[in-house]
Amino acid sequence: MVGSFIDRSKVGSRSLGPDPSDPKSSGATRRAAIGLVLGAPLLTACSNVQQGLSGFSSPFGSNAAAPAPAGPAQQPVVAGNGQVKVGLLLPLSAAGNAGVAAQSMKSAAEMALGEFQNPNIQLLIKDDGGSPQGAGQGAQQAVDEGAEIILGPLFALSVPATAQVARTRNIPCIAFSTDSSVAGHGVYLLSFLPESDVNRIVEYSASIGKKSFAALLPENAYGNVVEVAFKQAVGRHGGRIVAFEKYGADRAAPARTVAQALGQADALLIADDGDSVVATADALTAAGANLRNIQLLGTGLWDNPRVAASASLQGGLYAAPDPSGFRAFAGRYRTRYGSEPVRTATLAYDAVALVAALAKVPGSGQRYSSEILTNPSGFAGIDGLFRFRPDGTNERGLAIMRVASAGSVPVAGSPKSFGA
Repeated sequence: MVGSFIDRSKVGSRSLGPDPSDPKSSGATRRAAIGLVLGAPLLTACSNVQQGLSGFSSPFGSNAAAPAPAGPAQQPVVAGNGQVKVGLLLPLSAAGNAGVAAQSMKSAAEMALGEFQNPNIQLLIKDDGGSPQGAGQGAQQAVDEGAEIILGPLFALSVPATAQVARTRNIPCIAFSTDSSVAGHGVYLLSFLPESDVNRIVEYSASIGKKSFAALLPENAYGNVVEVAFKQAVGRHGGRIVAFEKYGADRAAPARTVAQALGQADALLIADDGDSVVATADALTAAGANLRNIQLLGTGLWDNPRVAASASLQGGLYAAPDPSGFRAFAGRYRTRYGSEPVRTATLAYDAVALVAALAKVPGSGQRYSSEILTNPSGFAGIDGLFRFRPDGTNERGLAIMRVASAGSVPVAGSPKSFGA
C-alpha cells in the first residue's frame, strides 16, 4: 500500500489514507508527494518529501577522493528524542564543496525530522571528516550508542569502513555514494545512479520507435558505468548500436567517427556534465554532424543551465526526477534556513523520512530488515519512486525531460508504480 504523508505545518496530526497518486506540492497547501510503499498495511503517518538530483559539481562528485578536513572535527549532535536510534554520517568538517553539501544535508535531515508527525527516532549525527577513518569511527560511535541503522557516508571511499562496523552488529547502512561497486551485503545506496538514467532514456527512446543508437561518452569512471548500462539497455529493448566512441581531452577524432555514422542512427547518447556536453555537441557539429536530424539523448547531468542555453542541444531528451518536487522542497528549506539547499540535500531528507516511517514497524530486528528495505513496490519520496535492489543498488522512477531555452519541460512523467 501507499501511506501518503502531508505537511504537518498545515494539517497537524491528520493522516491521509492510501493514495499512490497524491499530487505533488503546490504553493497554497504545500502538499508533499511523499509516500511509503509497502506490501503490507503497516504505515500511515504525516511528513513531507519532494525531490533532488546528482552530486555537487561533477558526475561522480560524491565519489571523488576524500578531501582533507578543513578544521577540527565537529562534535556529535543528537536530533530528536525518539526511542529508535539512527546514525547519520556526513563530512561536516571537510573542505570545499563536500563540507558545504554535508552541512546542507544535515539541515535537510533535521528538517525531515521536524516535518514528520511524531517521529520515534533519534538521529545520532557524526562528522566523518570526509575520510574512511573518520567514517569508521563515527559508525562505531553510533552503533555503540545503539543505532539500528546508519545513514551515510557520502564518499564511496568511506563506505567500506562504515559497512565493516555495521556488519559486526548486523545492521544495515543506507549510503549516499553514486558508486555502485560499494553496494551490497547490507549496504544500500540512496543516490542518483547513472544506470537508472540510462535505462530510463533508452527505454523511452525505444517506446517512441528509436532502434539504432550511437553514443559518445567520456573516458572516465562515469563514462565506464554509462557504457555498460547503455549497451545492456539497448540490447534489452531490441535495438542496435551503430557507433560508439569515448573521448578524453581531445574530442575531435571520436566526434568525427561518430559524426560519419549518424546517418544510420535514430538517436545519439551524450552522457556528461553541462559544460562537457556542450563541448561535445560543438565537436560533433565541427565534424559535420547535423544534430537537428537525430534525437539527442542525455542523463540527469543535463539538468544544467549550460545545456538549456545551447542551441545545438535544443530538443534533446534526458532522464531525471520531475523538477517540481525539488522546487517545493527548496522553498520550504529557504523558509526554514534562509539559504538554498544543495541538490543532494534531498537524499538526506528522504533517508530520514524513510527510517522515521519504518520506525513504526514493531520489533528492532524487523523494521530495517532486508525484506522491508528491498520490498519490490519500493518507496516514494522527494525524488519520486525508488526501490532498493537486493544487491544494494537502487532503481528510480524518472521523468523524461526535453531541453528548451526557457527551461526543460517534461514530455513523459515519472511512473506511478514499478513493474516487476
